[in-house]
Amino acid sequence: MQHDLKLRVLRLDTLAVLPAYQSDAAAGMDLAACLPRGEFDSEAVTLAPRRILRIPCGIAVAIPPGFEGQVRPRSGLATKHGVTIPNAPGTVDADYRGEMFVALINLGPEPYVVRHGARIAQLVIAPVARAAVVEVPTLDETARGSGGFGSTGGH
Repeated sequence: MQHDLKLRVLRLDTLAVLPAYQSDAAAGMDLAACLPRGEFDSEAVTLAPRRILRIPCGIAVAIPPGFEGQVRPRSGLATKHGVTIPNAPGTVDADYRGEMFVALINLGPEPYVVRHGARIAQLVIAPVARAAVVEVPTLDETARGSGGFGSTGGH
């Protein structure tokens, strides 16, 4: 598979694992925990139930202009352990050059141990459309109108 789009990655820690796709058709590349780093001084950290931790990845990235990085949960962590991302998807803007962190929340009933090198999230590189904001006196009518949450009959 040819890769015309380049994600430039700066390793901030020699122990950092570079983002990687796990299959040829994967939409997201896995992000890995880089421990010990920052506030963590061990090879593992325990994420207690109902707690949020910012886990360092030990890398910085340069996302191409016109794109964003969407940080998404890993389905296995979410379904097996209740560990997910509270602001999913998180956005990494093309002009951000700081260290990548992943906010994890444990919605499960048991503590979850995050170990150095563990794949904790996915990074999807996606195009961004920017719109011009135009103030108008009225909006066109639609069949749905102003119906909000649950107004289309979904359960």
